[in-house]
Amino acid sequence: MSRTAYRTCPLCEALCGLELILDGDDRITGVRGDFADPFSKGFVCPKGATLGRLDGDPDRLAVPLLRDGDGHTETGWDEAFAAVRRGLREVVERHGRDAVAVYVGNPTAHSIAGPLYGGAIIKALGTRNVYSASTADQMPKHVSAGYMFGDPVAIPVPDLDRTDHLLMLGANPLESNGSLCSAPDFPGRLKAIRARGGRVTVVDPRRTRTAALADQHVPIRPGTDAHLLLALVHTLFAEDLVDLAHLAGRVHGLDELRALAVDFTPELVTGITGIRPLQIRRMARELAAAERAAVYGRIGTCTQAHGTLGSWLIDVLNILTGNLDRPGGAMFPRAAHVPVYRRKRPFTTGRWRSRVRDLPEVLGEFPVATLADEILTPGEGQIRALVTIGGNPALSAPNADRLDAAMAGLEFMVSVDPYLNETTRHAHVVLPPPRPAQTPHYDVALLGFTVRNYARYSAPVVPLPEGRPSEAEILARLALLASGADGDPAALDEMIVGDTLAKAVAMPGSPVHGREPEELRKSLTGRGAELRLDMMLRLGPYGEGFGADPEGLTLARLRDEHPHGIDLGPLEPRLDEVLCTASGLVELCPPSFAADADRLRADLGAPAPQGLVLIGRRHLRSNNSWLHNVPELVGGSNRCTLQLNPADAARLGVAAGDLVRVTSRAGTLDAVAEPTDTVMTGVVSLPHGWGHDRPGTRTRVAGEHAGVNVNAVTDEQEIDPLSGNAVFNGVPVTVEHLG
Repeated sequence: MSRTAYRTCPLCEALCGLELILDGDDRITGVRGDFADPFSKGFVCPKGATLGRLDGDPDRLAVPLLRDGDGHTETGWDEAFAAVRRGLREVVERHGRDAVAVYVGNPTAHSIAGPLYGGAIIKALGTRNVYSASTADQMPKHVSAGYMFGDPVAIPVPDLDRTDHLLMLGANPLESNGSLCSAPDFPGRLKAIRARGGRVTVVDPRRTRTAALADQHVPIRPGTDAHLLLALVHTLFAEDLVDLAHLAGRVHGLDELRALAVDFTPELVTGITGIRPLQIRRMARELAAAERAAVYGRIGTCTQAHGTLGSWLIDVLNILTGNLDRPGGAMFPRAAHVPVYRRKRPFTTGRWRSRVRDLPEVLGEFPVATLADEILTPGEGQIRALVTIGGNPALSAPNADRLDAAMAGLEFMVSVDPYLNETTRHAHVVLPPPRPAQTPHYDVALLGFTVRNYARYSAPVVPLPEGRPSEAEILARLALLASGADGDPAALDEMIVGDTLAKAVAMPGSPVHGREPEELRKSLTGRGAELRLDMMLRLGPYGEGFGADPEGLTLARLRDEHPHGIDLGPLEPRLDEVLCTASGLVELCPPSFAADADRLRADLGAPAPQGLVLIGRRHLRSNNSWLHNVPELVGGSNRCTLQLNPADAARLGVAAGDLVRVTSRAGTLDAVAEPTDTVMTGVVSLPHGWGHDRPGTRTRVAGEHAGVNVNAVTDEQEIDPLSGNAVFNGVPVTVEHLG
């Protein structure tokens, strides 16, 4: 007999509600949008519609694996954890704690357990060698927000449902579903802006599906967004269009910013960006004239040589037009599980530096671009062991082939991952988390970036088999092993809960200030991740505060009374809650940003760049490499081809379907050519996440659609110096016709 269950889709940042149909064997046989979800209202994309195929993928690992020579064999959980304990202990005893590194991948942001336990594992290991997908993605946004507002996770999002004018750079939400801007049915929300008389402008080297939907598409040479943005800032100052409105008196550095922008005239920036001066001035005037406007930039602006400057200048424009922290502008969501009374310290970077390339720490981690250096370079502190939690850096890191080879020489490696993929094939122990249907879900990381305040908890829809640990139990036990201990994972949860409650009762402004932690603990329900989430919701801005507000949220109330999620209202101004800079003001022109702008100034007046540059590409039916084993999500338009402009193809003698060789400083790959006028001249484009042709993996569908790995030609030596973020857009390449 079939039954219906509901949950949040865990496959991207849109947070869509799903209605699942399960048969008598607890297999998902149908998926459709949850029309009762107040946020997504029934919207679902092709990825979410195939959750059942992902959940039932026969290649998903059900039991742990141990490496046996060149292959892997199944083992029991106790045996696997014993091997982890031995492997970590031996490396630490011989080489010290910094000889163990941690890599946290993108899928952890789409889980409840990853954000809750990743920090405990890092703390238990006591290593400074921490890496994540953040420095191959959004780290510039964190650095920008950190220095401007004091809080690196206080990233403003566009208030899509109330804005009259949206300027987007390097974002393609019709195919990505949005990023650092969680908005189910992003296409419908863009159409609604236009329907109410608003305007959407997209700046992108490609005429993406998003650009085609917009009122205006402005092609730009890859890697030059910061130049354009400073020219827009220049124009606002030069034409007396700056209007801080409610932000007057709340910013510091306005004069310094004005002086910095003086040289960046539209005429001087034109040669770099490929955008005419008249167009630049028109964009600035339209932004200033709009009653409610928002500027939004995403991965295309982050993964370039000036990623932090671009991220900074996006919010500079929101501030100069008076659109930060106001309805219809760029606003700060209020997540239900994040207390507003937290004691925060002003943000800083560079508290320690990497061993080989002397790169500064950012948010407690080093750039993934230097992970291979730290493994391959002998000396004190050399990485000898690696813990990976989700992710696939053997494909996703810059110059990935070098990192792939480096991982093969590690003394010990343990991976928490459902697949034996290009990365985990190197692991000595693989610990697979349960199926999505067996896993509770709450978007700890992503609910801080929603375009409406919203919360939803999804209980497991299928019970775990006897003896099968949950994802939270796997990570908690890994944290215990990393500390040199072992035992019941519940002990770690009790320690974290006790510590959090002790801090909460001691903090003025907390709803439980002055109370006894032991008394509060008795009110909490659940175990593991659910126990901790219940505490977080009670202490959060909508929480019941352990009795302070009887109508407020608890986990039980969210789960039982709001099974489809709860709409907590539109975004509200809350800059005063967010700001924690030393000055107590928005830092409009941080000194390190102003200094780095000298790199932009050096380009002014230079001739237009020659040669080809490479950019990435998103597909609607893909999310990095971890969905390529679902048959419905490969093939069709989701193809690993090299797109290039017909004029460039003609110059090279290349026709559709021809094989071409792409070469950069870092390496070479061969790809199938796809001429298209959606790419501007001088630009070639490859999607990321492909290259599934490595031996020792167990992903049959992905192997049959292997494609080529774009990161064979991205360069680990090229990073954004302020954030350490990898440069994936604007990579100089040559293209040769192979026939």
